[in-house]
Amino acid sequence: QVQLVESGGGLVQPGGSLRLSCVVSGATVEYYTIGWFRQAPGKEREGVSRISTTPDSAIWYADSVKGRFTISRDHIENTVILQMNSLKPEDTGVYYCVADVVDKRYWGQGTQVTVSS
Repeated sequence: QVQLVESGGGLVQPGGSLRLSCVVSGATVEYYTIGWFRQAPGKEREGVSRISTTPDSAIWYADSVKGRFTISRDHIENTVILQMNSLKPEDTGVYYCVADVVDKRYWGQGTQVTVSS
């Protein structure tokens, strides 16, 4: 059974940074596409970033976060990291880790990110 556990959310001022972690169990991060979605209050869930399997390891970012967010994998910890810099109030929402394993999509429970002064 694949399980995803996010951490690292919190309250930060505009311009600040947060580092989200997604610990994966039941699957090896380098063998599956893993990414992040977010959902702001009153809005639909949207994709933020994803990293595909090795050796390609293609990375995709939503236009709204390009140049500010960086996704990476830690093979030793079997974790996917989302480094978020220059945060804006519109980045506020619940961030979910997602893994596509074979023909199923698995979701974490989400972590709250609030960007406010």
